[in-house]
Amino acid sequence: MRLLGAPPFYLAALVLFLGIRVTFQSQTYLHDYITEVKTLPVLSDLILDNLPYWDIGFVYDVFSLLSLLIFAVYVFHRRAFAEVPYFLLLCGLFHLVRGVFIVLTPFGNPPMFDGTEGPFNGFSNFELGVYPSGHTGISILYCLLVSSRGYRAALGICVAVVVASLFLARGHYSIDVLSGIFFAYAIKAFGDKHLRDRVVLK
Repeated sequence: MRLLGAPPFYLAALVLFLGIRVTFQSQTYLHDYITEVKTLPVLSDLILDNLPYWDIGFVYDVFSLLSLLIFAVYVFHRRAFAEVPYFLLLCGLFHLVRGVFIVLTPFGNPPMFDGTEGPFNGFSNFELGVYPSGHTGISILYCLLVSSRGYRAALGICVAVVVASLFLARGHYSIDVLSGIFFAYAIKAFGDKHLRDRVVLK
């Protein structure tokens, strides 16, 4: 496959790997910060304060994985292999930006958040670092990257479920969720203007 021999593919994959590592290291830093008897501020939230609490933390993880699966099916179904380096690069940039911001703005988890149960556990060792929401941002990014209305509708449903379950399970503050949307849109807009033509395979 021409994709595997293309330098932009490996560069984008490296950015994605580094982005994920930065996010994990930031969460580890926050964990170590807490274990040194320091605390992270817990905030009040107008939306969360007026919603019931449901212990459904697994739902946003399941639908985040489902959005990834739908996005992968889109790539193969639409044979969008030439765009894979661009997709990987933007996802990597989102993780890099998020990894920086969760340390710059180290909020504690919302009240009543008790972590994800089962095999998911937030996809990481420590469920720390809330701003912006990674679940929301990546799901929105997938939705923005597809060109098919059908796939976009399916991914939009996943985003809606992720957002609703994050609110009800107290997985994130409302500002985290909304910022995840804005961050994803900004990264997509920046990528379309400055990066797309450089990494999409001809």
